[in-house]
Amino acid sequence: MKMLLRLLLLLLVSLPAMGATPPPDDVVRSVTDEVMQAVQKSEELKSGERDAVIALLQQKVLPHVDFREATRLALGRDWRIATPAQRDQLVQQFQLLLLRIYTSSIGHYHGQKMEVQRTKVPAGADDVTVRNRYLSPGHPPVSVDYAMHLTPQGWKIYDVVVDGVSIVLAFRTEFAQVVRQSGIDGLLARLTEKNQPARP
Repeated sequence: MKMLLRLLLLLLVSLPAMGATPPPDDVVRSVTDEVMQAVQKSEELKSGERDAVIALLQQKVLPHVDFREATRLALGRDWRIATPAQRDQLVQQFQLLLLRIYTSSIGHYHGQKMEVQRTKVPAGADDVTVRNRYLSPGHPPVSVDYAMHLTPQGWKIYDVVVDGVSIVLAFRTEFAQVVRQSGIDGLLARLTEKNQPARP
């Protein structure tokens, strides 16, 4: 009887923690809604004003992205030859690169919507794809899928696939070529150069 009570107590204590992790499609839906609502209400965001967009992304999007996993995926087997310090720098520079790409894309917002499809997560699964459709007036829908995995901080995005093309993997060939020619330090130099603010 005491053992049964202990098990029930353990279950009750565990329930809030188990329920504290939102399912992956809810994460995507929440982030997408918050970003698009913010853009609709702000002329600065609609025009792609850089500081406003970066502030929005840092607040709403970045906490839900696993940039380390994205960087590891982009480098492929070259990730293994990087030192821990180089890996940290690569993650930082790749995050800046993706942030710059996303910053420029928000300036093209003109009333588009994202339709997030319900995702069934198999029991015990820690990696899923959340499928979406990007709806733009006067244009056919565009599929936008989010590759997500479960981390101690909840479900996080590590890749975005647009109409079958992985944004992260699109960099792998370029990165591999730079590493072959100039090593990991050469790749870091290339990324740092790309991330320099544009000169007026």
